[in-house]
Amino acid sequence: MRKRGASVLFFVITKVKKIFERRVGNWNESIIFAGKFYAMKKNVVVIGGGNSAEYEVSLQSAAHIFSEIDGERYQKYLMLLKGRDWHIEEDGEQYAVDKNDFSFVRKGEKVVIDFAYITIHGNPGENGLLQGYLDMMGVPYSTCSALCEAITFDKYTCTNYVKGFGIRTTEPLMLHRGEAYDKDAILGAVGLPCFIKPNAEGSSFGVSKVKKAEDFDGAMEEAFSKCRDVLVESFLDGTEFTCGLYKAGGKKVVFPVAEVIPKKEFFDYEAKYDAKMSDEIIPGRFSEEITEKIQAMASEVYDILRCEGIVRIDGFVCGEEVIMLEVNTTPGMTANSFIPKMVRVMGANLRDILTEIIEDKLSEAVR
Repeated sequence: MRKRGASVLFFVITKVKKIFERRVGNWNESIIFAGKFYAMKKNVVVIGGGNSAEYEVSLQSAAHIFSEIDGERYQKYLMLLKGRDWHIEEDGEQYAVDKNDFSFVRKGEKVVIDFAYITIHGNPGENGLLQGYLDMMGVPYSTCSALCEAITFDKYTCTNYVKGFGIRTTEPLMLHRGEAYDKDAILGAVGLPCFIKPNAEGSSFGVSKVKKAEDFDGAMEEAFSKCRDVLVESFLDGTEFTCGLYKAGGKKVVFPVAEVIPKKEFFDYEAKYDAKMSDEIIPGRFSEEITEKIQAMASEVYDILRCEGIVRIDGFVCGEEVIMLEVNTTPGMTANSFIPKMVRVMGANLRDILTEIIEDKLSEAVR
């Protein structure tokens, strides 16, 4: 029993030693530093930007999340990422991020980041790349794991994966850039109208609703300009919905379901981020039974994929059937985005939810 206790104590001391050495660089100095460590605010960075067409939207999401994170509880910083340029922005100054240990030097003092809140839509924040880096650095973050992000970012993979668990989804056909395709055979399978979309792109970039066969090739060209893999899906004649949820501290919270009524042909980028281009009814005008079905489906998909943090699941209600369309693991968080609206409708406080998620992830990192 004493041996086991000694082993556990050695493990704890070793882990604490590594944490302090990462912050200070020297174990002897770290002993002095240790007394002050727990009184310090955790350094939380909100990461926006990215390498996709959603760069500008991501900056808006990052700004909104940054404003909502509790500055009394955390020392918060805003980080912009584009390609190899990673830097902190503060009061008109920029501080380069050292990718060797995910830190930066501010006014001569080294700041080591304790937690990352990722608001990048698309590459590298929604496809698992940034999560993989943070895993290597030992820095906890707000989103799903690298594996979950990779699966959900690839729409074809995600659709077929959850289908194996009995989730009703679309039936997309996938085509690859540079390979010949038989337009007549494809349209014979999916019918008209149909949707053509990039397999790995967000916010409806490159998406076309094709009503006539002669428009098919142009829509394919547009989608292939965004991604090497393209999906062709049958038109769903139903009511579009989206449902947000999160899990923290052992509890799961499912937000009110939103009904989406685009004023254009479909819910494209403009409709998502221009309030005048769509009607978003929260809670949606669904029956109690359908609402429960949607929320149950969203909750089940969240668990199947082992999601973490705030996730939003989109789909359609066709008659009495609930059909999943896609999973958004870093959903838009601008003032006009669904999640903040859902939180307000349910009478909750976004700041409290963000604190729950951050504290939950920080406590997991210690365990």
